[in-house]
Amino acid sequence: MQQNSTIEKDLQLRKLDAMCVNESRLVHKWYHNLKYLVVGVLFGIVFVKSEVVSWYRIQEMFRLQSFHMYGIIGSAIITGMVSVFLIRKFDVRTIYGEPIKIAPKTFNKGQVFGGLIFGLGWAMTGACPGPLFAQIGTGATVVAVTLLSAIAGTWVYGLLREKLPH
Repeated sequence: MQQNSTIEKDLQLRKLDAMCVNESRLVHKWYHNLKYLVVGVLFGIVFVKSEVVSWYRIQEMFRLQSFHMYGIIGSAIITGMVSVFLIRKFDVRTIYGEPIKIAPKTFNKGQVFGGLIFGLGWAMTGACPGPLFAQIGTGATVVAVTLLSAIAGTWVYGLLREKLPH
């Protein structure tokens, strides 16, 4: 009983941080995780082929010289909006029949500060967290510094989380 209340409390706290909290209670064999590896590799290939990982494309975007990245980001936003709408409208469930819960989010000033810091880092490094591994995979090993910096930034956030505006 104690463990269930601890898990419930953890899920309630994580709802404050995430768009959706879907933690499966199912236990799978280790090889079930291979599907995530395959999807990740395919996603990386799409990033490389669409030039999302190109430092030059990212710089063009921040200099307002090209629509390329804005088109990709815009299509991703529209796809996400339509997907969430359809999940809610048709009560879509996971392939294992579990409900998908999307917690309501409220706006706060910490999101503005975080977005500004994120955008500044993206403009300076030419890398955002999604394509980091694809950039490293293409041979841009210097991006490993950006990856380590992102990990360090996440650690610092976790350390200071209670003191930051949310």
